Amino acid sequence: MRKLTRGVVLAAGLAVLPLLTGCGGGDGDGSAKKADDTSRVAEVVAPAKVEVLASLTGCEVKMRTEAEELREGVCHTSAGDYLITTFPKEELLQVWLDSASIYGGKKLVGPRWAISAKEEVLEPLRKKVGGTVQDLSTYGRTGGPDPSAS
Repeated sequence: MRKLTRGVVLAAGLAVLPLLTGCGGGDGDGSAKKADDTSRVAEVVAPAKVEVLASLTGCEVKMRTEAEELREGVCHTSAGDYLITTFPKEELLQVWLDSASIYGGKKLVGPRWAISAKEEVLEPLRKKVGGTVQDLSTYGRTGGPDPSAS
């Protein structure tokens, strides 16, 4: 029992550490620093729930799918519509990205989450929640010939 308690305390300490190190004193550059801090907070929060990502992007999400392998919510905003998908395991995100790659396009991807939207909507969302924009037309490709072309 003692080892379990120490493990829980250690895990909690490690979870809080990024929050503490991301909060520094002000250096007089308020707006630029605040935007940078928001991005750091988003990365600490992620992997997040659909509702948390939606809140960070300024949307009231409407849940579309609640399944064991993923959760999806739809956001309708003046900037554009987008779909937020979260996964309980990183492996499920990778399978989803691989499957979605047959359709091409770009997705905003973070730890165990992805956002689907028109390309012009992805960059403003990235500034709010972090992640990277991935081009799915090249996702998982090795650059070799298509084996089904033979």
